[in-house]
Amino acid sequence: MNDDRLLIRSKDDIIHFVNHAPNRKGGLLIIFVALGGIFIDAYDFTSISIGNAQIQKVFDLSAFGMASVTAIMALGALLGAVFGGYIAERFGRNKVFLIDLLLLIVATFGASLSTLFPILLVFRFLMGVGVGIDMPVALSFIAEFSNLKSKGKYTNFWQALWYVATVSTGLVDLVFYELGVGVSLWRYAVGFGGVIAIIVLILRFIYVNESPMWAANNLSIQEAARIVEKTYHIQTVVDVIKEEKPKVWKPKYSTILSKQYRARTLIGTVISATQAMQYYAIGFYIPTISALIFGKAMINSISGTILFNLFGILGGFVGAYLTSRYGMRKLAIWGFVLVIASLLFAGLKTNNSVLWLSALPIAVFIFGHSAGPGAQGKTIAANSYPTDLRPLGTGAAEAASRVGNIIGIFFFPIILSALGLSATLLILIVCPVIGLVTSLLIRWDPTGKDLEQELSGTTFADSHSVSL
Repeated sequence: MNDDRLLIRSKDDIIHFVNHAPNRKGGLLIIFVALGGIFIDAYDFTSISIGNAQIQKVFDLSAFGMASVTAIMALGALLGAVFGGYIAERFGRNKVFLIDLLLLIVATFGASLSTLFPILLVFRFLMGVGVGIDMPVALSFIAEFSNLKSKGKYTNFWQALWYVATVSTGLVDLVFYELGVGVSLWRYAVGFGGVIAIIVLILRFIYVNESPMWAANNLSIQEAARIVEKTYHIQTVVDVIKEEKPKVWKPKYSTILSKQYRARTLIGTVISATQAMQYYAIGFYIPTISALIFGKAMINSISGTILFNLFGILGGFVGAYLTSRYGMRKLAIWGFVLVIASLLFAGLKTNNSVLWLSALPIAVFIFGHSAGPGAQGKTIAANSYPTDLRPLGTGAAEAASRVGNIIGIFFFPIILSALGLSATLLILIVCPVIGLVTSLLIRWDPTGKDLEQELSGTTFADSHSVSL
């Protein structure tokens, strides 16, 4: 940089600038706008869990049918995550941002207006596809927008925003409840998610440009320079002696399973899967758990949901701000330990009459999960690969998370009905134990690492052949 101008002679100059640029004014706004799809995902998850009993009554559903309402969205998200990485790498982050939000808007309003159960399932499946595409793209964009020092912290903000959304859902539901909408509460709550999606779409259109790193790898240097100017509000001077040839390879999932990337892919996907199993087994039933602790009225389910998820907001921000100091892997380890301790306490506790003893393990569980593995699996994935592979690595972690999502939602109530709450919580400890052992054995941590030059000296064609 000279006289507030950036001299660009190759794509490496753009990548180096992004990795070392100071945090720009308004950068946090762009990050939270990029995470808007995650907010919608968490909002919908909580609105459905709060309206669980109402939906079951309206559509006359069995336990299996009710589980399908949430699991079908997870299945759609699984497919969206698997194919979203290819789409994001082919067409860019920003275009996918706008397209998947349009899908979310249509699907959200469609779900809230559904009068037949199969139609509800179709729209919730489409919502899942939109969310599954959006999550890897959002985390990839943030990793490609932030400098090396802030990548982990800013990517980890997604977990705090998740819990901001869950608390916001409780507050929205509380308003609709006080307005006396009755058994239609879930329709109003889910439909309001479509309004949020419209707001996020408008904000993304205004504030979010294309990822500078993706542009450097996929567009001409002149086009990439214009994106850098719009994003960072600086002047660029392009002085390319020899225009670089466009890449001739297409990334494949086999690349992230090759020897070079296998360990980091394994730790990201295992943490993502195990944290999802533990969270969705407990998190989806927080309104029900709140009713058991505080009383069976709907107001207690909503209030308890708000209260417990406040610990998630706290944990999310604590984890984000500790990332640069301790690293993502250590945070995952500490979080798993807290989750194991909370499940062990809740499972072995025999005194169910003391209110705070019943509420404490749930609060600790949510805090430990949010500060630790809840965020770190996907954050590790988003920061463990160079730009061309990042959407695939993050998509794999998202897909693993959705598998854990489906398992947690389906099997938790089955085990619960067969063995009771205490035994179920003790069995659930298997999930964080697997995640903890994996995190201890695989010592990969991408915090502060510059990975963009990992394939330097290797042509794209060569990289493609290595992945076969």
